[in-house]
Amino acid sequence: MITAGLDIGSRTTKALILRDSQIVGMALAKTGWLPSAMARETLADALMTANLDRVQVQRIVATGYGRIHSAVTEIADEQFTEIACHARGIAFHLPGVRTLIDIGGQDSKVIRLDEGGLVLDFAMNDRCAAGTGKFLEMTAQGLDLPLDMFIEQALTAKSAARISSMCTVFAESEAISLLAEGREMNEIARGLHNAIAARVVRMAEGLGVEADLGFSGGVGQNAAMVRSLEEVLGVKVLVPPQPQFVGALGAALLAVRRLQP
Repeated sequence: MITAGLDIGSRTTKALILRDSQIVGMALAKTGWLPSAMARETLADALMTANLDRVQVQRIVATGYGRIHSAVTEIADEQFTEIACHARGIAFHLPGVRTLIDIGGQDSKVIRLDEGGLVLDFAMNDRCAAGTGKFLEMTAQGLDLPLDMFIEQALTAKSAARISSMCTVFAESEAISLLAEGREMNEIARGLHNAIAARVVRMAEGLGVEADLGFSGGVGQNAAMVRSLEEVLGVKVLVPPQPQFVGALGAALLAVRRLQP
């Protein structure tokens, strides 16, 4: 059985191919202005890595903000929410996870799961860039640092500056003011990561955080963010292999479920 998952996010598009429930191909690219065109291109790239043809794929499921684009509905057989797909994807890699943090390019979520990987409840921030990958990118840019260097700075800090604002514009201004006052760059970088972690905790308060705790989405690759979450939450944070593909994996797994009798 061969299925594909497409996760068309605001920043990147991911495609993942499953063959008999084993990952055999993946591809990622920037979404750009034409989500449907990028979805086709990324799917083709993933199929190439799997040495498969499009006609061999029995079912395609799309997720992410671009899943409802009219041209995408012509590519995919069905669409599911990011919440359902990330829940299913994390259960594949880390079946013990009961609380999942998903931080992507332009939204963040906390999801509670049952023993079967089904969603019990969730909280979501999608109204502004606060607490997202975009927040980190923009604040790093405001400090004239590439994102990878910004993350390295946060990892080297032994203490953190206090960042009170989660508005991207005000946080950037606050960080620049702290630099002018003599605070070290690495302390400010760590403080900005801690501010996101604190916002995630506030999102999770109504749900309750139950171990094991997983972390998916593109920001899951950020080691400084993982550390900040662990410090603020007081629990070990588990990151699956290639966390940016968890949504696409979940979509492909849901496609498998649809094909089973």
